[in-house]
Amino acid sequence: MSEYLVLIYSDEADPSWRDPANRDRVMKDHMEFGEKHGASLRGGNALHPSTSATSLRHDASGKVTVTDGAFVETKEALGGYYLIEAADLDEALAIAKDVPAPLGGVEVRPIMPT
Repeated sequence: MSEYLVLIYSDEADPSWRDPANRDRVMKDHMEFGEKHGASLRGGNALHPSTSATSLRHDASGKVTVTDGAFVETKEALGGYYLIEAADLDEALAIAKDVPAPLGGVEVRPIMPT
């Protein structure tokens, strides 16, 4: 079995996030996803908006610069993730297809073995 990170992206500027009914529906969808795929889930969390991010970059001399915000400005930002275990990429993709992402999409990446 391999591990995969399923990254959930969404449009943070979409006004429908402000509607409590929409937020409740999405949370319900995630609960249903967890019930359906619980045997494959190894972890997962929602993230605070990208405005709460702090980024660190090393320059050529090794000096670290710390800045508020995400590395890049983008329409869709990382909003959460699931760590899953699957036999192969095809199985990971089948699981990821069920991840609720009404205002964006998901990305699946294999975890490098240590």
